[in-house]
Amino acid sequence: MFPFSNYQKKVGNVIPHPSSRIPQKSSETQSCKGCKDIVLIAKVLENYTEKWKKHETNFKRFRSLLNSKCNALSKAVVTQNNTPLGSNVIYDGERRKPLQVTQALFNILAKEQPFGNATWESCAVVGNGGILANSSCGEEINSAQFVIRCNLPPLDNRYEKDVGNKTNLVTANPSILHEKYSGLMERRRPFVESLRPYGQALLLLPAFSYGHNTPVSLRAFYTLEDFGNDSLLPVFLNPDYLRRLSKFWRERGLNSVRPSTGLIMASLALELCSNVHLYGFWPFSKHPNNSRPITNHYYDNRESKKNVHSMPTEFEHLVKLHKQGVIRIHLGECQPTHS
Repeated sequence: MFPFSNYQKKVGNVIPHPSSRIPQKSSETQSCKGCKDIVLIAKVLENYTEKWKKHETNFKRFRSLLNSKCNALSKAVVTQNNTPLGSNVIYDGERRKPLQVTQALFNILAKEQPFGNATWESCAVVGNGGILANSSCGEEINSAQFVIRCNLPPLDNRYEKDVGNKTNLVTANPSILHEKYSGLMERRRPFVESLRPYGQALLLLPAFSYGHNTPVSLRAFYTLEDFGNDSLLPVFLNPDYLRRLSKFWRERGLNSVRPSTGLIMASLALELCSNVHLYGFWPFSKHPNNSRPITNHYYDNRESKKNVHSMPTEFEHLVKLHKQGVIRIHLGECQPTHS
């Protein structure tokens, strides 16, 4: 049983409308710290149920629509097939002069898309939300056939019980490469060593979203090549795919500047996997179980860029898919997968 007692009380199958939680007096509103979160959480949880069952028809319909608009299998990664020598790469995050694909750039592109034609039976997309702390979800995450992680999160012994350690794909935001590794302009070995926990995963870099992303993303590629790292495979996220995906979600009412990494990876998984499970997706400062404060990430309390991403709005869209049996969002503690 997953109690949401601090935000909503179930009477039979009836859940009070979230407006009943809104303070009516202005003095109460001013003194109610975090009331906005409480109202948003109540609204979101109206569509959430712990007892989830996949709705095959809804899943196939949504997946087919997503595939027809975005086609991740052939377009998610920049390859020599979809981006030939001499063609132009058009940045998706800003208006700037297109980048022509030179021989040097063409040579480092993946020869073909890295996902093959197989569909994975189960995929776990692991966000970095503080809701994962003390969740004991590590074993369950590791049991997924394909595990996707976002923005090079820590996977050491402090967190393994909650987040697992299996990784098949991990993204790397170029801002992290600047902040943690001096943009790879100084010592590069610490960066290479930091990637060891991800094993033989794909390293997905958004090299062509903004012009300033390109040089540092290419340095990441060359660093792995220079250090003889033959386990991690660096590939580049396709700006054409991101444009299509942004349009797809805008048509469904999501008006953020661009989708977050979490939403991009959840969307990718919906095209690649038969059963998609989300962990660590909870964009609020209070836990849905008992309203205790939680950190922004399971490993720190740093805030995300709210002016770029609209996390609560994105989460509402994902919860609707959860309600429709398309995708499963895990909140709270996970149960052991075996005795």
